[in-house]
Amino acid sequence: MNQASAGHLLWLIRSGQATTRGELQRITGLSRSTVGHRLDQLFRAGWIRETAADPVEVPTVGRPALRLEFDASHAVVLCADLETRHARAAVLDLGGTVLAEHSGSLIINQGPGEVLDRLAQWFGMLLDKAAVPASSVCGIGLSVPGPVDAVSGQVVQPPIMPGWDRYPVPERMRRAFAAHVSGAGGEIPVLVENDANLMAYAEQRRGFPECSAFLLIKVSTGIGAGVVVGGEMYRGIDGAAGDIGHIRLSGYPHALCRCGSYGCLAAVASGRALAEQLTAAGVPTTSGSGVRDQLSIGQPDALRLARDAGRLVGEVLATVVTLLNPGVLMIAGDLAGPPFLTGVRELLYQRAMPRTTAYLQVVTSRLGDRAGLIGAAAMVVESLYAPDRADSRLNGLAA
Repeated sequence: MNQASAGHLLWLIRSGQATTRGELQRITGLSRSTVGHRLDQLFRAGWIRETAADPVEVPTVGRPALRLEFDASHAVVLCADLETRHARAAVLDLGGTVLAEHSGSLIINQGPGEVLDRLAQWFGMLLDKAAVPASSVCGIGLSVPGPVDAVSGQVVQPPIMPGWDRYPVPERMRRAFAAHVSGAGGEIPVLVENDANLMAYAEQRRGFPECSAFLLIKVSTGIGAGVVVGGEMYRGIDGAAGDIGHIRLSGYPHALCRCGSYGCLAAVASGRALAEQLTAAGVPTTSGSGVRDQLSIGQPDALRLARDAGRLVGEVLATVVTLLNPGVLMIAGDLAGPPFLTGVRELLYQRAMPRTTAYLQVVTSRLGDRAGLIGAAAMVVESLYAPDRADSRLNGLAA
């Protein structure tokens, strides 16, 4: 990281480490004139602004100090959170505030071409609704229910996304956006990430910023985990970290999973599995969201099955928690209610060592259905305004 660059100064401002010119000089050791020159680059780009500082926060003698802050309104991000049968899309400012939002039916097994074309149409509609020109879009973030290679942005061997394996999602999304949205640029960055990872990223940043090891379990149609360590998503070496739905359980040799194996956790404890079990019990249910609906009305079989599923997930989480030693374990998704949470707690505290769980908070989602969108927006912003990337973009603006 070039600590003399405008991108580095922007990072100090965005992270709250320096909010005045004097603080930037003190932290970087740069001269007043050099700091002023770097800030001029950021002002010309429209990325920062100065406001009157609170005298309590920034005490001064003489002329009041001016506070430097990232201008979250100078551009927008388009984001979509894809599930198996439903999607949510939004326009957000760079601070993660939703400016316009749309949700609707979108079947992921219809294939990436059709799904991404539909998303592009939704994005155009949302920009109109928010009265934001397409030229203000600085990036697109996509949350998907499958493993993602972070370098290529490709979905890799997703059990519940037929037709998406190794598909060039970023390139196809760019083409669809340019084709369906008037005034859209062709080189807009498109970032793709696993849904549980993005939910964990958003929930940790918004609700538990001091937690250095954060674990989120999403239980909907499938089961996945997102891990945030030191403020960064932990993906493993190729994006497969957190795929706990495919840990094999003993005692379920005939439970066929969508991945083709038998006995996976997702085959017996996911929303899809519970929907099948409810249907077999005479309560027709088609998906994890259908199970959620049954739970909301207190359907007895749904309550019983959700608690049993929570126990199975809790048994697996005893190992995961012992390995990671997180400060927060968050349960999210369609099944994240009292019966399931009760089952998780029963087995987790029974099987894990007391020392491992002594300081563990077990909670449910704070951001709800918007967690994936907010996480996707944060991912795009952190990528585009990281010091090196910011410097490169500033050089492009100056050319």
